[in-house]
Amino acid sequence: MCKSKMATNASDPVSTRPTHSPQTRRTRSTPSPRNPPTLSYPSTSTSTSTTADYTAAASSSSHTKPFSTSTTSSRTSLSSLRGSISENPHIYSFSEIRSATNNFLLKKYSSSPTNCWRCDLRGKDVIIFQRKFRRKLEMQNLRERLSVICRSHHNSIIKLLGASISDDYIYLVYEYINGANLSDCLRNSKNPEFTVLSTWMSRMQIATDLAHGLDYIHNTTGLSLNLVHNHIKSSSIIVTEPSLNAKICHFGTAQLCGETDDSERKKVSDSKKESEISEIVEIEPSLTRSSSRNMQFEGVRGYMSPEFRATGVPMQKSDVYALGVVILELLSGEEPLKYKYDKTRGEFTRTSVIDTARLAMDGGEEGEREGRLRKWMDRRLRDSFPVDVAENVTRVALECVDVDPDKRPDMGRVSRKISKLYLASQKWSDNIKLPVGISLSVGPRS
Repeated sequence: MCKSKMATNASDPVSTRPTHSPQTRRTRSTPSPRNPPTLSYPSTSTSTSTTADYTAAASSSSHTKPFSTSTTSSRTSLSSLRGSISENPHIYSFSEIRSATNNFLLKKYSSSPTNCWRCDLRGKDVIIFQRKFRRKLEMQNLRERLSVICRSHHNSIIKLLGASISDDYIYLVYEYINGANLSDCLRNSKNPEFTVLSTWMSRMQIATDLAHGLDYIHNTTGLSLNLVHNHIKSSSIIVTEPSLNAKICHFGTAQLCGETDDSERKKVSDSKKESEISEIVEIEPSLTRSSSRNMQFEGVRGYMSPEFRATGVPMQKSDVYALGVVILELLSGEEPLKYKYDKTRGEFTRTSVIDTARLAMDGGEEGEREGRLRKWMDRRLRDSFPVDVAENVTRVALECVDVDPDKRPDMGRVSRKISKLYLASQKWSDNIKLPVGISLSVGPRS
């Protein structure tokens, strides 16, 4: 019985392989000058493609010593790769910083007192912050901290890429994130009635991101010391576009600038300056927030816990306090501290978002407390939020800003509570689908 062509191929698979002349094999194994070989991971999709790769490699090598040319080439590539990587990829030379910032003549990225520039460094879009050392660290200690912080990664934290040191300054290089800071998102100076965070879910998303990010900083970075952020405030939180997620800025600044190492003793000059500014604010009622640097300082102090203002010692519970203030900002849309002119008394009075939140939640019957809470919440939410969830979020924030640091929850507990409230908010949002431009008001507002 004679075999068909298909039967012949099935019985002899080798006959189906295409044959090539030695010249053809040499031509295929020689890389083109226009397309140099690149370092890539081998394909693991199918066994057939892997076999073909090995066959091609074998055909391009010597018949007497298979794979010798390929092995030599791999060793050469790896050697050149190691040579191209610096000893510590997280450390930039000062000349790189100067070149990227055009010798620091590049226009500053923001109007904040801290010098910062957006530029291109090693092919990446970055933000460079200039910080002064409060206390210089030993180089080995600084390298270790920098290495651990740069290896840390979380979706709610802007990644630190590296640093450079020159004299009394350290230059911190962070990845650039497209967005705006939370303070500007909540309080638009050009249009106070507008905010991009106009829905309850957008604000709960911000609160959840911040809680998870700060929990990671406190408990999951792997540093032997208790890591403190020490710069939590609404102007140091970036709201990304278009997803409206929150990312925490200045991660690792406190450790690398020596802020935490100098915590045992507060500098006399800083203490004196703070007391002088406090006296000016209390005595001079005609100062306004827009024209006075003292008011800006008071705005920063709005995030400072009582023990930090008294001792200057940053602790994790100080971060919890600052986060509580930010959550109250999210709920009310108000600044941590603001000044109102009292016509009857003829002077400015200072109000705190913490005090107004406590008044809204202070006792009374359930209906009465609900009315005060609705009045305190940001009007731009248009009453479209679950009242019970908003009340519980407010309670969590007020626990965070307790005067006694021992009574404040740790970030693990805060993160778990906020996550549960986010899920409750998501369930509420799925059940109540409001048409765009229509608000729902369950109770009257006066």
